Amino acid sequence: MTVADQTQGEPRKMRTSVKGPLMFSAFFAVLAFVAVLIFASGGSAKAPRFDLAFTGAGIAFIVSLVVAAMLSMSHKENADHLGKGSGVNLSSKRPGHGGPAAPGDGPETPDAGR
Repeated sequence: MTVADQTQGEPRKMRTSVKGPLMFSAFFAVLAFVAVLIFASGGSAKAPRFDLAFTGAGIAFIVSLVVAAMLSMSHKENADHLGKGSGVNLSSKRPGHGGPAAPGDGPETPDAGR
């Protein structure tokens, strides 16, 4: 669905929605903010470094948003013929096509009775 195909008033599909990547990026920005705020101060006796925390949060937000955008742009649906079939190779179930041999079919080994 392209932007030209969208009709006004209808919700977008999940793939073309903007809310998901923004929430994903905001989560990582908050995580980076808290981590940098805690670890960049150098201990509880020193003042927290809000400048570094905001910088780290901004970088994390932008990088994760770009990664999410690249992943959504590179999304490609599978071809229809790939969804057909059972997905299970049943050739070993047929006699003479592999699988365990029937008892008494093979040569007798000396330790077969143990």
